[in-house]
Amino acid sequence: MPEPRRPARRAPRRRPPGGWIGAGLLAGLPALLGIAAEIAAHTGTLGDPRVGVQGSALRSDWLLAAGLALSLLAGVVVAGAWERQRHRRQVVVDQAEAAAADRRLLLSRLDHELKNPLTAMRAAVANAAAAEPGADLHTALGSIGEQLLRLSRLTADLRKIAEVQTGSLDSEPVDVSALLTEAVEVVGEQPDAAGRDIRLDLPRAPWPLPPVRGDYDLLSLAVVNLVDNAVKYTPTGGTVEVRARETAGSVLIEVADTGAGIDPTDLPHVWEELYRSPRARRVPGSGLGLPLVRAVVERHGGTVAADSRLGAGTAVRLRLPAATPEA
Repeated sequence: MPEPRRPARRAPRRRPPGGWIGAGLLAGLPALLGIAAEIAAHTGTLGDPRVGVQGSALRSDWLLAAGLALSLLAGVVVAGAWERQRHRRQVVVDQAEAAAADRRLLLSRLDHELKNPLTAMRAAVANAAAAEPGADLHTALGSIGEQLLRLSRLTADLRKIAEVQTGSLDSEPVDVSALLTEAVEVVGEQPDAAGRDIRLDLPRAPWPLPPVRGDYDLLSLAVVNLVDNAVKYTPTGGTVEVRARETAGSVLIEVADTGAGIDPTDLPHVWEELYRSPRARRVPGSGLGLPLVRAVVERHGGTVAADSRLGAGTAVRLRLPAATPEA
């Protein structure tokens, strides 16, 4: 089951600062002046020509109405400004709480991913200490080596994601057709690809794919990860298709497979760091492949999406902005 997300606690409402109270009083000033004029008119105390208003009930009525209208307008403006500021403040609080919740969730998953290999290594060390020189000792040392390799891959993938999110990027035209061709060749040479039919479908007419602007090495890393992930979850005899098309000023890359598919409850979480569905734990992995793909694509101004059906397979789509002719 996916890890439940704790509901974010909302920050207590703050009282309006003193500046807003002053603004509210200022907004009510025209109404107070209008009321004063009304009272003065009926008591005959506005006969001074320097004021420019005689003790006429009709004129004082107009002053009262104008004062009330101005106060209402000013009040609406002040209330709207205060509400916008309150909303912006609440958005910042909500974002901070969501980021804190994501960090706690990531640390919880990281603890789980580190605990398993460390437990296995501890058991292997105990077995090695008790084993006689020979096959048993060799097996224990081999287990330790496997778990160390798993930990090194985990830390390397975490470092890659951090570098992609914060590091500088090269910006040059990248030939998408060559990029995908190379990725299919690299993955196809891996032992895990044996028995899988990996197909590449690229447009040739009426024109080939346009280039995208970005970092070739990072884009290659993302595509290889994506194709490798599809191969990993596709059984022997299955098919992996890598397709690309130009659409609405962008290049759409799709990697589809005939694997077991992803449960609908797990699908929204596959882009999260270290998330692994219970159904996928039988397949070796760290839960960092798709998050790395997402980080690379988003740094290039693109988007990622995935569709899946249980028992049928999965299709993952990457959309990257096409390079303009002037680029």
